[in-house]
Amino acid sequence: MVDIGLAANGVAIGLAVAAPIGPVNLIVIRRTLRYGQLNGFLSGGGAAFGDAIFAAIAAFGITAAMEFVIRIETLLQIAGGCFLLFLGLRTWFARPHFSEAPPEVHTGAMAAVFVTTFVLTITNPATMLGFIAIFGGVAGLAGAGDDYGHAATVVLAVMAGSALWWAGLSGFVSLFRHRMSDDLLRIVNKVSGVLIAVFGAVVLARVVIRFLF
Repeated sequence: MVDIGLAANGVAIGLAVAAPIGPVNLIVIRRTLRYGQLNGFLSGGGAAFGDAIFAAIAAFGITAAMEFVIRIETLLQIAGGCFLLFLGLRTWFARPHFSEAPPEVHTGAMAAVFVTTFVLTITNPATMLGFIAIFGGVAGLAGAGDDYGHAATVVLAVMAGSALWWAGLSGFVSLFRHRMSDDLLRIVNKVSGVLIAVFGAVVLARVVIRFLF
């Protein structure tokens, strides 16, 4: 029988880790405005999958995986920061065209966005450390690893909570899609590109500061 309280905690955690404004949120907003609600929602799927992996590591208490991520934390941050800079520049120089009817997006392009949001999530070791801290501090989650059924419930609930956020965000943003034009879409691209690049620069700056001091 599903533990409703445990599942509710998992959904809340999924919402909490997805909600803070970051690169993935910007990607989902931009793609919703250009391609429509469904595409925006699916764009967040990679992030939800990445959140589920970190939740599994924390819930099942996979010590070796935790130690490995912590050991290569700096490399992950460098890779993530460089990837964000690249993504920011590519977004800045993009020349999107808006149409009222959402343009057809090929499966390959959708898979690429899924991988992009997954990489952005999985290269952020702070996410995993955050999951570990949350699981240790929320009653009922600390011992989830002792029961595979409970651990699986938490992981699925976290993924559901994350997906719920992307569904809500893409749904809300889609309400404003009819007001878009090529000029506004270019502005959205420019602003998103700058902010994504800034996120990357901040990540790399933290690595440099830690190395120097």
